[in-house]
Amino acid sequence: MIRKLHHNAYRCRNSEQTRAFYEDFLGLPLVGTLEIRETKTGRATNVLHTFYRLDDGSHLAFFEAPDMPFDFKPQQDFDLHIALEVDAPVLADMLAKGKSQGIETRGVSNHGFIDSIYFRDPNGYVIELCAKRASHDALMDPRTNGARDALQRWTAAKAKG
Repeated sequence: MIRKLHHNAYRCRNSEQTRAFYEDFLGLPLVGTLEIRETKTGRATNVLHTFYRLDDGSHLAFFEAPDMPFDFKPQQDFDLHIALEVDAPVLADMLAKGKSQGIETRGVSNHGFIDSIYFRDPNGYVIELCAKRASHDALMDPRTNGARDALQRWTAAKAKG
């Protein structure tokens, strides 16, 4: 069965700009690179795959593939974002750091179970740093929070049009 997340992978425009954001700004160490010169079908390519480690041993990873066009579309925050957990005091520090470095920065947003701040990385992806509130575990407990009921109500309402 599935044990845990090893990595999520995303396209990037420029591996060095991506490294500067994830390693220098967020503090995630670059722990691996994989150069891919040939696909499994034998096609020549030129791809760099980079890996940045989180404290739990999982990774965020990126592919720079100049020979394969990719449409980096503007994204709404809820279209695609990466949420990373931090301790509560980190939010204020990172909010100030982002603003001082001219990085698109927003927050703090109270979501009830977490507080969040947001940045946009060099590729346009939204990065959310979130800190659990004291009520987090209770609010995320499916035995008592009604998550399945809420999903069923949503689905039924959508079906009615």
